[in-house]
Amino acid sequence: MRPVDVIIACHTPTRPVGRAVASVLDGSGDRAAVTVVCHNRPAEEIADAVRPEHRERVRFLEHHDEHRSASGPFNAGMRAGSAPFVAIMGSDDTLAPGAVASWLAVQRRTGADVVLTRLALGAASAGVPTPAVRMARGGLVDLVADRLSYRSAPLGLLRREMLQRTGRYLVEGAQIGGDVGMVTALMATQATAYDRFGPPYVIGEDAGDRVTYVVRPVREQLGFFPDLLDADWFARLPAAARRAIGVKLLRIHVFGAVFYRQDIEIWTPQERADLAETTAWVILRAPGCLAPLSRADRDLVDACLDPSIGAAELARRARARRRHGRPATILTRGAGHLLDREAPLRFMAASLAVRHLPRLSAARRSR
Repeated sequence: MRPVDVIIACHTPTRPVGRAVASVLDGSGDRAAVTVVCHNRPAEEIADAVRPEHRERVRFLEHHDEHRSASGPFNAGMRAGSAPFVAIMGSDDTLAPGAVASWLAVQRRTGADVVLTRLALGAASAGVPTPAVRMARGGLVDLVADRLSYRSAPLGLLRREMLQRTGRYLVEGAQIGGDVGMVTALMATQATAYDRFGPPYVIGEDAGDRVTYVVRPVREQLGFFPDLLDADWFARLPAAARRAIGVKLLRIHVFGAVFYRQDIEIWTPQERADLAETTAWVILRAPGCLAPLSRADRDLVDACLDPSIGAAELARRARARRRHGRPATILTRGAGHLLDREAPLRFMAASLAVRHLPRLSAARRSR
């Protein structure tokens, strides 16, 4: 038995699933098996998209449900096998050669239940600078100290027994954010490691039908928040962990929802009310999460909370917070929080290090 079962969910043979399969089988040696879960399509149809020399080495499972969400097929694949570890993978993504071996090496060294992979966008050289972890080598990582909450998908290595024991799986039917509660809970409660210098998981940029990119009503776009903020495990977390998660929810999900709605006609009175309610709920459930935000961020929060502020001004503030390098995007409202771990100065410095250190390390090894 191979130690890792890589689960690839695919809902149409037009996706480059053959490329995804090849990247695992050709780049992992005897360390990984591949299960392709055919979502609401016949297995033979999806198998035809896989190269003949790989087809016999792949297990094809059919999964049928009424949802377009990938959560169902991913969960079915994770529950179906018997390998000690599982990993999930999008059908338009790839693994850089040696990624699985690197995850396993990190797991053996740390004993982690979860090994987060490095991410890249489009090409292995285009590293994604999240999570902005500390620079210390080796060992386990921490949700707060290593800013792990910025990882929104459980990409990397997951111990199968741990998933069965905890019941942590993706939210069935969720088209947006069905993985956020799962991965945040795992990183907050299970032994987690980060493969800082290993080959990355490469997110494909050639799929035009990712449901994540569709602009939806605010209540639907942020509909996964209750699964996280109202969960018993979240309530039991230390205050610092709840605060860190709240900062991330505002920065990435709330602010992102506003930024990608620049058409002011979208902002009906109901949409503004839903935005205000959701923003206020994050602040209530994660006390202190406003403190490390930049002044520009706080201006946007104020607009999110106040539907009487015009939609044009709301959109302007969402754009303004992205003009990085200006005092308003660096300084916090309270000087005492300027050097907070989550504040812009330290966060940006850590992000730059995460982006560039693997490249520098590779260059040193090649000398």
